[in-house]
Amino acid sequence: MVHLGNYLGAIKNWVSIQELYETFFFIVDLHAITLPYEAPQLSKATRSTAAIYLACGVDSSKASIFVQSHVRAHVELMWLLSSSTPIGWLNRMIQFKEKSRKAGDENVGVALLTYPVLMASDILLYQSDLVPVGEDQTQHLELTREIAERVNNLYGGRKWKKMGGRGGNLFKVPEALIPPAGARVMSLTDGLSKMSKSAPSDQSRINLLDPKDVIANKIKRCKTDSLPGLEFDNPERPECRNLLSIYQIITGKTKEQVVIECQNMNWGTFKATLTDALIDHLQPIQARYKEIMSDPGYLDNVLLEGAGKASEIADVTLNNVYQAMGFLRR
Repeated sequence: MVHLGNYLGAIKNWVSIQELYETFFFIVDLHAITLPYEAPQLSKATRSTAAIYLACGVDSSKASIFVQSHVRAHVELMWLLSSSTPIGWLNRMIQFKEKSRKAGDENVGVALLTYPVLMASDILLYQSDLVPVGEDQTQHLELTREIAERVNNLYGGRKWKKMGGRGGNLFKVPEALIPPAGARVMSLTDGLSKMSKSAPSDQSRINLLDPKDVIANKIKRCKTDSLPGLEFDNPERPECRNLLSIYQIITGKTKEQVVIECQNMNWGTFKATLTDALIDHLQPIQARYKEIMSDPGYLDNVLLEGAGKASEIADVTLNNVYQAMGFLRR
């Protein structure tokens, strides 16, 4: 389920950057299976996520939109990169430590440890210059950069030329494209924790497809405090800051405008105002989503075309790596 944090922290930003760069957006179904999941739901969730991307404004005439598993080069390059990635680099990944501690060793698959290598493959296949990432993904991008540099040193340059290649680097070393400040959305039940799709309580997040009454109920019940007035910058009031920030981003108002409008409101008045703003903002997205899902042929064509464009670029990179690493040509 795509939630408000995904939308405000990432997807809304993608809509802007597709105007500036050649962009690739894909639904990471291979990453989705690193934790236990319901097999019958995977394809449904994949289609739904693709439709949400489109409904939010990702434009298939400007960007390539595809399903990760539909471009087989992702998995093949991951395996090649794995041979050059020290296990110590993966052991230091914070997210692996956190998730494996929660689940226990017997319930954790190898994929949870190695998926950062797949993420590196996702990025390096397309000779990416920039990767839009949030704060929690900067460590994974740094790993991608280290893998790229290591493989370039091991197999690129003159070594690649001796194998019949053009020489030079096999991969570009990508940079982070950090989204604008203020797009970090926190949980509705804990203003110090990020809004997350893996949180056990659905009350903690606004899902983009939540009906009006569900949105109203979640905002009505969300955690607040008993202090008078509303303010952005009091570190003792994380929930207040989070809800005001959501309102600011959703309405497109400046921080100063929100302060003037809301500083003297009580929680009941503000929650009603925030609820109306969320419903007004999400209604066109939900309407467009229903329209897209009612036309499966359109969605299939978008994903097929996107995978075709992606494969053209990815296959060149993959074949170069096979050549540089000494594989018999197919």
